[in-house]
Amino acid sequence: MKQHPIPSADDIRASLGAVIDPELGSNIIELGMVRDVTVDTDGNVEIAIVLTTARCPLRGQIKKDINHRIDSLPGVASTHISWAEMTAEERKGAMELARYNMSQRTEQSSLATTTQVILVASGKGGVGKSSVTVNLAVALAQRGLKVGVLDADIWGFSVPRMIGVSGRLEATERDGKKMMLPNVRTFAPGEVRVVSMGFLVEDESSALMWRGLMLSRGVQHFLQDVDWGDDLDYLLVDMPPGTGDVQMAIAKLIPRSEVIVVTTPAIAAQKVASRMVSMARKNYLRVAGVIENMSAFICDHGTSYELFGSGGGDDLAEEAGVPLLGKIPLAPEVVAGGDNGTPAVLGDTATAAAFRDVAETIHLAAVPLMEMTTCTARKAVADLIRKKATEAAAARDAQAGAAPASR
Repeated sequence: MKQHPIPSADDIRASLGAVIDPELGSNIIELGMVRDVTVDTDGNVEIAIVLTTARCPLRGQIKKDINHRIDSLPGVASTHISWAEMTAEERKGAMELARYNMSQRTEQSSLATTTQVILVASGKGGVGKSSVTVNLAVALAQRGLKVGVLDADIWGFSVPRMIGVSGRLEATERDGKKMMLPNVRTFAPGEVRVVSMGFLVEDESSALMWRGLMLSRGVQHFLQDVDWGDDLDYLLVDMPPGTGDVQMAIAKLIPRSEVIVVTTPAIAAQKVASRMVSMARKNYLRVAGVIENMSAFICDHGTSYELFGSGGGDDLAEEAGVPLLGKIPLAPEVVAGGDNGTPAVLGDTATAAAFRDVAETIHLAAVPLMEMTTCTARKAVADLIRKKATEAAAARDAQAGAAPASR
């Protein structure tokens, strides 16, 4: 078993900087919620947290986020959290900072705070990341959930064909702002909402030659200018391969994302995938686990053939200190389903069962955000959002009213 160095208290605080208080929208370090951090020589971490109110219903979500961030760090043996309540002065300061951050924030997604965001990533292309994304999305929808799929591979979009959805994106208006609506396909009893560059081009065979800044801007539009819906349970992001501009842009826009790394059994692919783990942690994203795709081919007689080698998924999971979420067999129905828009998970095969098992593992590990109506902080932030929306609408009306006089 590989031995990892024990992180310092500063390392722990850096990771906690990616834990966002859902009601205030800022990280718990910035809000002064982390009172103390200690790490002993065995890797046991003690964290003292102060909440705006002792009975805050979001305590469970904050605890889950902290545990997920810290327990997944190499070298951490255990995490213990102690809880206390802010003083009146501390609470006032946190509220003022949250209001200020809200007023200054220019980059944020249109996603509801209750949406669980999962980035399906890989270190290189050709590992079947898109097929994993699509089949997991459909498997979650089959559980009665509302699932979004963002095809962030702007150059190499493939999700529309794989999931069997076509047509241009329509527009709507929300809070006085024009928004795009995802294309939707029902997989009873749930549904999948899809956004892809494939819905915005005339021909899917046309090359899209965009540079890094334009790619990042395109993904930003998909996160900020799409009405995903307040009832969206999951957003699965099919990431482009590698560790470049788009990955860093998404990490900035949705820092509460979790990353699932896809690799094949080949050791060479595993070594490249480990760079994705490194990139995620440098951006303080939680690595939720590893999926080994194209694990083995099983013939009709039941014999298993490891055509792409073996051990890559296990080695990557051990090296990263995260769970191996599942092994997806190499199967022709995955390719056929991707070509004709009938994802393999809809069938009754070993491959379909493997996808469903991974989806169940992901869903059981998720702790849905609780309703925040009892939090005074939420009311304050909500009031600020409504005020800013009203002011923006008034400014637009004033501009529209002044337009004829300027002719």
